[in-house]
Amino acid sequence: MRILLTNDDGIFAEGLCALYDALCQDHEVFVVAPEAERSAVGHAITLSDPLRVKRVKRGNVFFGYAVNGTPADCVKIAIHELIGPEIDLVLSGINRGANVGINVLYSGTVSAATEGVILGYPGLAISLDEYKEPDYCFAAYFASILVDFLAQNFLKNPKICLNVNIPFLPANKIKGIKFVRQSTAPLIERFERRVDPHGNVYYWQCGERFTEQDPDTDVVALKRGYITITPLQHNLSDPELLSKIASWQIEF
Repeated sequence: MRILLTNDDGIFAEGLCALYDALCQDHEVFVVAPEAERSAVGHAITLSDPLRVKRVKRGNVFFGYAVNGTPADCVKIAIHELIGPEIDLVLSGINRGANVGINVLYSGTVSAATEGVILGYPGLAISLDEYKEPDYCFAAYFASILVDFLAQNFLKNPKICLNVNIPFLPANKIKGIKFVRQSTAPLIERFERRVDPHGNVYYWQCGERFTEQDPDTDVVALKRGYITITPLQHNLSDPELLSKIASWQIEF
């Protein structure tokens, strides 16, 4: 397959390199990724500044293109200018840290995969539930297994978009795979108030906690040691509410 590989942690991120190494022997992999970390930028795109692209080497061999934009920018410019439309899959990851619950909306990793779907290609986002010292070996291996499975079963459907989260556990400790919905439970967030040397007050977002308890959600299943797979869509319309408000009579 021809795979477009991107992320939001930057083109030299260990997770992206691990994924590339796991796939490049069996697939044609094209790397177009942000030149630096672009975490939590959501589905932002760059309109007021030019996009600059640099050819990047890894081990003195051409590796891919670094873009001074967002993950969604990378997917757009890859397909329209750098790689061309002959792509079978847009693959984003491996992200450092999970992308579950409401955080899916903030995630640049997930947004790159959904951008692929918007442009007419299947999308797959892979994240590992670890921030400090992640080892991506098993996550990359599982991603390669999943890519091969999808290639034989579902990748002819350009609307498919999967968000995959892998627990940071030894392979023999992972309980299995669960197909679950995205949690929409609110977060408990915390900000720390600080004062700089000049007496100016500033705030640092320093923690969040999920309130979700439903075992059939990505948040809880991942916490319990399961690989979670959640199908996503970018249509934000609420059909149930739409049917209710269609009868509204608003005068102007």
